[in-house]
Amino acid sequence: MLEIKGLEAWYGESHVLHGVDLHINDGEVVTLLGRNGAGKTSTLRAIMGLVGRRSGSIRFNGQELVARRSDLIARAGIAYCPEERGIFASLDVTENLMLPPQIAPGGMSVDEIYTLFPNLKERARSPGNKLSGGEQQMLAIGRILRTGAKLLLLDEPSEGLAPVIVQQIGITVRELKKRGFTVLLVEQNFRFAQTVADRHYVMDHGVVVDHVANHELAGAMDRLHNYLGV
Repeated sequence: MLEIKGLEAWYGESHVLHGVDLHINDGEVVTLLGRNGAGKTSTLRAIMGLVGRRSGSIRFNGQELVARRSDLIARAGIAYCPEERGIFASLDVTENLMLPPQIAPGGMSVDEIYTLFPNLKERARSPGNKLSGGEQQMLAIGRILRTGAKLLLLDEPSEGLAPVIVQQIGITVRELKKRGFTVLLVEQNFRFAQTVADRHYVMDHGVVVDHVANHELAGAMDRLHNYLGV
């Protein structure tokens, strides 16, 4: 579904990605692992065209995206859930869910999203700034599910959440995979990542330095410890 080759990216004069190579198959959950500053979030932002400049190749379902504007990338079928979540404080939960446009058929309805996140249904009329961190994360994920996008880019969905909420987010990611979504997940929480992902890419200093299938983790723990400090 997604093939990235030689991806370079800049914020102004700052060169943040130095030739990223990775691919994601249809229906997979793939994680980007790495320490702070390794280039994980910059990779997601570069895919969406949200960096100052980029070069290389980003092919999505055979379409080259590296020269496209970010709005056209979104309309091609890629949805981005940023770490900061971007919840509109003055809008209630249902209004937040209804904001993004539908770019393709097959998006989830608000009722389906409420079935996936029962907590949100209970808070349907609550303003965004009255939600807990976990509820805001559920809302941020739920909002992109309406669009009809089939590739979801999730940036640190477990960051700062209580263990019981992290577990619920994990259940959600596995359910999205069952429903046919493809997910690229940025994570620092390796323990969480290994419960949801098919494969893991490890990044350091703006490049991919390792690649491990989930079933090969036991034999790769020494390497991962060196990269991640886990």
